[in-house]
Formats: sequence, C-alpha cells, structure tokens
Amino acid sequence: MGKLGDRHGHRPLFLIGLAGAALFAAASAVAWNGPSLILFRILGATMGAATGPASMAIINTTFPPERRAQAMGFWTMVMAGGPVAGVVVGGPIVEAFSWRWIFIVQVPLMLMSLFVAAAILPNTQPQEDSSFDLLGTLLLGGAVTSALLALNRGPDLGWSSPLVVAGFLLALVLLAMFVWVERRVHDPLIPLHYLGRRNFSLPLGIEFCLNFAYMGGFILTPLLLQNVLGYSETRTGLLSIARPLAFAISGPTAGFLAVKVGERTSTLVGTTALVASMIGLAQVGVGTSDLLVLGALALSGIGLGASMPSLAAAIANSVEERDLGVVGASQQMVGQLGVVAGIQILQTVQLAREGAVGEAASYGDAYLVGAAVAAVAFVLALFLRRSVAAPAPMARV
Repeated sequence: MGKLGDRHGHRPLFLIGLAGAALFAAASAVAWNGPSLILFRILGATMGAATGPASMAIINTTFPPERRAQAMGFWTMVMAGGPVAGVVVGGPIVEAFSWRWIFIVQVPLMLMSLFVAAAILPNTQPQEDSSFDLLGTLLLGGAVTSALLALNRGPDLGWSSPLVVAGFLLALVLLAMFVWVERRVHDPLIPLHYLGRRNFSLPLGIEFCLNFAYMGGFILTPLLLQNVLGYSETRTGLLSIARPLAFAISGPTAGFLAVKVGERTSTLVGTTALVASMIGLAQVGVGTSDLLVLGALALSGIGLGASMPSLAAAIANSVEERDLGVVGASQQMVGQLGVVAGIQILQTVQLAREGAVGEAASYGDAYLVGAAVAAVAFVLALFLRRSVAAPAPMARV
C-alpha cells in the first residue's frame, strides 16, 4: 500500500482505503454468519490498512523535517485515542442494542471523515515514472505471513511443532529471496541501502521491541486482573483505559518536546517508562492497590507516547521524500510483527511458568520478559542521532 501511494499519490490511496473500510463495515453489520463476518472484517482491515502509511506520508510531506516529530505526536494521539473511545462507547452499545450496531455506527463516521478528507487533504507528488516491484511485494508478503502464522500457532501447537518450525524457516527463505530480488531490480520495493542508515534501521528495531512489550502486557493484564485479583470485566475495562489514554495524552507533548531535545532523548525517556511499567506490573498480586495497577498501566502508555513520534520522525528524516509511503508501511509492518510476537510469546511464558511458580507469579515472569525486551529498545535508542537541529524561535516584531 505504501509503495502504491508513492507512485500514484497518497491522497487518493487514503480516500480509497477509507471508502473501502466504510463499505466493509456496512457489510459486517449485515453479515449472515461467522465466516461472512470474518471475510468482511479481513477485507475491511485490508482497505483500512492503506490509510496508515498514506496519512503518515501526507503529514511528513506537509511539515518540514524539524517539525515532523511534533506533527506525529498528534497523529499518535488520534491512533491511541480511538481505542479509548471504542472501549467507552462500544460496551454500552452492544449491551443496549447488539453487536451489529458497532459496525453501523462506524459507517456515518467514516463517510463524514471521507468527505472532510476529500475536501482538505493535499496530495503528494506522485512518482508515476517508477515501476511497481510485484515480485518483491509477493516475497515480502509471503515472508511476513509465514512468520505471523508460525507466531500465531506456536502457543497452541508448540514452538517445536513441524508446522511452526516450517513457518519460520519459510519466512527466512522468502526474506532471503526478497533481499536477492531487491538488490537487482531497478525500482525496489524498499531501497535496501536505507538499512545502513542508523536512524532508519534502529527505530525499526526499537519499535518492534516496544510493541512486543506493550501489546504483550496489554493482553496479559486483563487476564491477571480477572483471574488473580478477581476483578469484574467492568472494573478491568475501566482500569485498562489508563494505558491507551496515557498514550494518547503523552503523544502531542512528547512530539513537542522531541523538537526541543531531539529524538534520542525522547525515545530514551519512553523506553525507560516502558521498562518501569513492565517491572511494576510484575509486582501485581493479590491485595495490590488499584493505584499501582493504574500507575504501571499509565507508564506503558507514556512509554509508547513518548517514543513513537520521535521514531516516526527519525525514519522519515532519514529517507528520500519519494519513499515516505513505503517506509511508513515498513514501520507499521515491523510494529505489527512486534505486536504478534509479544502477545504470543508472553502468553507462552505465562502458561509455561504457571505450573512451576503458581498463577500469580507466572504473570510476573512474563512481564519481566517484556521488561527485558523493552530494555533492548533502550540500548538501541542510545545509538540514535538527532536528525535535525531544533527550529529557531520566531523573531518578534
């Protein structure tokens, strides 16, 4: 999707993706059985996926390099704030009406967004003279799909299962073939020389680790609160809002501060907060105060909110403007790999340790694994460079 935006302009890709998401939300509302609902959700997610890299590219081409972190802070606020609204509004809607209304409500919201976007969004300069690397796209897509399948099935089948091992091996083979192809085509899907740039490759690794710990903890926490502390679903949901809410609030603030102190410092603050959050959640047990839970969850949100605007800006400032779409898509792809890996591996650790140390302590062990991965992100952040100098203050008249 990102490469298509680079070739044909990100505004039309954003509009098509948003329109497709609205269409399949409406189709989901009238789904007649489980398989049809799953199909419509897959198609809707596929169309909606176009809006992520397209919106990032539009923002990064609209703002100068020294202001991109600040702009991405507001993008982060919206991306993190959406789930908060969904949690608050979604439950009562389902209870009062039915699950179909979750999708019915989305349609007019998306259509209004579509009309506003069509009226005000600027287009980016298309690169229609470049060719589309279909073979590279298929190889990379196959590698990612194979890795995700192996990660998904690992906890159920066992990590040594032939299917899981074959999935990881196939992913490596396809990735190697992808690299071989990219080195030889005239217009590669992802210019591989970007990987040699510190502010491109390191933020990708940091984002993988941050999403690993954040989303791994995100899935474990409701289970811990309900199974160990005995909290109700309502109480668990209200406490869990602290994480994405802190994420949404801290994004714009961190984006503004990143302009002043640089991407490296902002990311170090974020990774430190996430490590502290994982260690704090590892201490939760029977009798733990809600304040500790809220504080640890809020630190997770602050960790991502402080880091993501700087990471996005560092990547955008390290590449050519003509490739902003595909590198934005690459950033989201790596982040999603971290999400799936974190969810599956931390759950595996918790289940594997439960028999040896008990249920409560097993969650603590899983959180400590998340803390270790977040600490890797901290170490990587030490080697980031400030991509641009702070903008000069405006002269007073």
